Amino acid sequence: MNPELLALQKRLQHQFTSPRLLERALTHRSFSADHNERLEFLGDSVLNLAVSGLLFEKLNQLPEGDLSRVRANLVKQDTLAALANRLGLSSGLRLGDGEKRSGGNKRPSILADALEAVIGAVYLDAGFDVAAALVHRLFADVDLSVGMSAMSKDPKTELQEWLQARKMKLPAYRVVATTGEAHKQTFDVECAVLETGHAERGIGASRRAAEQAAAAAMLQHLTARTSPKVP
Repeated sequence: MNPELLALQKRLQHQFTSPRLLERALTHRSFSADHNERLEFLGDSVLNLAVSGLLFEKLNQLPEGDLSRVRANLVKQDTLAALANRLGLSSGLRLGDGEKRSGGNKRPSILADALEAVIGAVYLDAGFDVAAALVHRLFADVDLSVGMSAMSKDPKTELQEWLQARKMKLPAYRVVATTGEAHKQTFDVECAVLETGHAERGIGASRRAAEQAAAAAMLQHLTARTSPKVP
């Protein structure tokens, strides 16, 4: 293992039994077919469960809806990218030449995905308790308080709550198109509300970002449609 990955293990406070897992977690699809996307998928679930447990323990006075909003803000792309920067993940990323030239090691989506992949790698290497302990260390400096429930909702959460309040079904999201090279894709996602028969589109550098953009457009359409007309 190279010196950078050895140093990263110290910052993670976890020494891998299978160092290959950490290497794969830092490998972008532009570099190799043996990339980190499956680990990212796994790490996303581990992260959400670990953060849910942390909030359940620390914010025991908050109802479910507020806990969900706090969690959404803690696991969103910008937050994870900032944590990845604090860990120094960017220097260990394995990127294709094109992605390197375009500043991929500073791109929030790549950093956030890599952090989730690292969490997934720790889970596979040592189990949930060790991975959850890592997540708790990552958020150790975050002031978890009741006031966090007032943090702004992301568009997908806000749209979901708007629909649920009117006893309507949750929206359906689907990828309409994906354009660009493998290392720099753009996603076009549709958000549809069945009861209204209406759909809106959103564009983003990741599927998650495109879904948020589509949800924001749908929420704007629905609220404008139901707002009283000004004479």
